[in-house]
Amino acid sequence: MPYELRPYQKAAVKAVMHEWRDGNRKTLLVLPTGTGKTVVFANVAKLCVEHGRRVLILAHRLELLQQAAAKIREAAGLESSIEKAELTAVGSDSMVVIASMQTLAQENRLRRYPPDYFQAVILDEAHHVLSESYQRIFAYFSGAFVLGVTATAERGDKKQLGSFFDSMAYEYSLKQAVEDGYLVPLEAQTIPLKLDISSVKVQNGDLQAGELGDVLEPYLEKIADEMAKVCAERKTVVFLPLIRISRKFTSLLHSRGFSAAEVNGTSADRAQILEDFNQGKYQVLCNSMLLTEGWDCPPVDCIVVLRPTQVRGLYMQMIGRGTRPFPGKEKLLILDFLWMSARHDICHPAVLTAGSKEVEEKMTEQMKNGEVMDLAEGASQTERNILEERRKALARQLKEMKDRQRKVLNPLEVGMMLEDADIWDYEPVFRYEVQPPTEKQLALLQKYGMDPSTVESKGQAQVLIRKLIERQDQKLCTLKQIRFLESRGFVNVYRWSFTDASEMMSRISANGWNVPAGIVPEEYIPEQLKGKRKKKRRIR
Repeated sequence: MPYELRPYQKAAVKAVMHEWRDGNRKTLLVLPTGTGKTVVFANVAKLCVEHGRRVLILAHRLELLQQAAAKIREAAGLESSIEKAELTAVGSDSMVVIASMQTLAQENRLRRYPPDYFQAVILDEAHHVLSESYQRIFAYFSGAFVLGVTATAERGDKKQLGSFFDSMAYEYSLKQAVEDGYLVPLEAQTIPLKLDISSVKVQNGDLQAGELGDVLEPYLEKIADEMAKVCAERKTVVFLPLIRISRKFTSLLHSRGFSAAEVNGTSADRAQILEDFNQGKYQVLCNSMLLTEGWDCPPVDCIVVLRPTQVRGLYMQMIGRGTRPFPGKEKLLILDFLWMSARHDICHPAVLTAGSKEVEEKMTEQMKNGEVMDLAEGASQTERNILEERRKALARQLKEMKDRQRKVLNPLEVGMMLEDADIWDYEPVFRYEVQPPTEKQLALLQKYGMDPSTVESKGQAQVLIRKLIERQDQKLCTLKQIRFLESRGFVNVYRWSFTDASEMMSRISANGWNVPAGIVPEEYIPEQLKGKRKKKRRIR
């Protein structure tokens, strides 16, 4: 029986179909590892099939094909044919074909299909889309609608992806998934062990693995000692740069009492080792970058990254091996190290939840003392601190303008009021986003209480409208209510419901426009909001 979709999965499917109907033929979907992106694109494929459209699903690794076929059958009740190596879907009556990129990119395999054979193409792991092989496939099926699905797009990646995709249909952040309870809370701890990687060169956009292995090797004994202190009671996956280093580190863990195994691309008994780890025979699994995609082991509750990387997508894939919930699993611990290098911008745990580079850098600095940080809470608190600094600067600016009595708001003020980094830190990514806002967008924003002349682009207007409609759907208070109640000294009003805000405003009105006696605005929390907090704690 097909899955019952979660709310964000339903919203994602709906958003993709809307983008296609709206003329954005190549659209992007971002869902973090563990939130069911295969379930989402399976249901997009199902809708396509129901409308008589053939669907091509592309994967860049051979071992992902069978997994995708099984998941699509399970999630959407769709049967599919596979195009890889000796298998071909040519001549089949299947409406869904799952193909290996390596196979289909070959000219003789590609031309077995007419260019108009597929009406929709879905690309899993869409951060690979700009490779020459993928571009050859998309150029051939140029008339098809395209959906790219990835778990890892962040601002730098999106700017690159924006050269191919027309729009972002939907994005569900890892931080939001944790807060909603679909992924486990993430904690990070920086181990005060300085590892000097300043001599390592960059190759193909990332640190050269061979040199990393040579530089890392002298530190392995000390790293094993640190793991013995922290990971003794945890089910741990360790990522390393080379097979040789992975094997050596496994031996060091054995000598410290760990039941550890090593797996790599040449392991003849790879499937058995992974199954034994899943079943609890081993406590630690070491690998040289084999397990970054297409492998799940929900019991994993600790990730150790000994393969520093500049590629955020790769880093997020590594951490994603441990983000899924599992009975008895309360959180995922991520061990970080003091990678010493002024030449390289290395990914740290903060990248997982930080909404901007500024937040990420402040969080990383705070973690250098070795304390454990809850990444979602740390990101929220850091964002609040930054927002408060900007709020003070904005207040001074507004005071200088003597303009506080305006009845309308600009985007920066809205971002501050809602404490939303997507608004106050917005930058256009896709080509359409830099176009002027439409008259329809401006009229709607004006209805919400904004000054339309301050909205700079179509993309900025789209973000604002989406956020405000989401608040309306969730029955949260309006911008006007926030502004009024904040003027009376209340804090965090953006979290209040529309009803709570209306009731407080009525009480103030009935009291001659003064805050009722006995209420301290800075400390006041509506009863409904208190109830939600208690319920959320119980769920976790």
